[in-house]
Amino acid sequence: MTPPVDRLCLIGLGLIGSSIARAARQKGIARTIIAADADSAVRDRVRALGIADEVLDSLPEAARGADLVILCVPVGANAAVAASIGPALKPGAIVSDVGSVKGAVVRDVAPHLPKGVHFVPAHPVAGTEFSGPDAGFGTLFENRWTILTPPEGQDSAAIEQVRTVWERMGANVEIMSPQHHDLVLAITSHVPHLIAYNLVGTAYDLEMVVESEVIKFSAGGFRDSTRLAASNPTMWRDVFLNNKEAVLEMVARFQEDLAALARMIRWADGDGLFDLFTRTRAIRQSIIASGQDTAAPDFGRPISHKED
Repeated sequence: MTPPVDRLCLIGLGLIGSSIARAARQKGIARTIIAADADSAVRDRVRALGIADEVLDSLPEAARGADLVILCVPVGANAAVAASIGPALKPGAIVSDVGSVKGAVVRDVAPHLPKGVHFVPAHPVAGTEFSGPDAGFGTLFENRWTILTPPEGQDSAAIEQVRTVWERMGANVEIMSPQHHDLVLAITSHVPHLIAYNLVGTAYDLEMVVESEVIKFSAGGFRDSTRLAASNPTMWRDVFLNNKEAVLEMVARFQEDLAALARMIRWADGDGLFDLFTRTRAIRQSIIASGQDTAAPDFGRPISHKED
């Protein structure tokens, strides 16, 4: 099968960038894979892993001659990266990204791209709480959604090429506006992370128990509901700062619903609690039914048994 990309450039080789590199190699998506990262330790590790054909420290040199450049850096770094590579991009090249916020990406990247370069932002809705080039794996995007948010007037052939790349990596692809994306992801991703960070922060403030009871008994809901708090702090700082309007809107709605839930508990409204939990349980089951999570006991975690 002919590779959809001749020369693929990945800037930033963390979890997502290294997973794209692995998937591109495994599925024959690019003839040549170029990796660039500002961190020398990351570059050394990428070379050791052998997941790219060339590993460079110069972003312009990495982007020069590339057919598709994917920015895999924190959202807050996009403007500087785009300014650096813009003059090196060849006519007809496509620039994309993997950021969790799209309005800010369009705002920060588009002004630095020369005429004749196409811009197709993307967001693979996939990941783990781990980071770095060793955290990546080639099947990360299989049966997961990738959302493309091309600004109005973008070349349709460029959009289709980016769609093909993600579909070849096993992803389901949908297209929406950057603004709609940011609103949807605020409730499905950004606010859940915010809640996880806040819950851990609340536990930390309970200084008398954080090193004993909270940790000791974390195999219950605390462990599962705070997994997201292990995510990359730089990435999530930038997400919240660059999608603050949508996040704050969803936080306000969440606070209203939480207040209503607290009222049910205060007034012993058992019927109200049961109805709410029944509705929310059905939503959780629909997530499993759509193939976006596992129904395995204990969320699929391996359980070690020991003799009594």
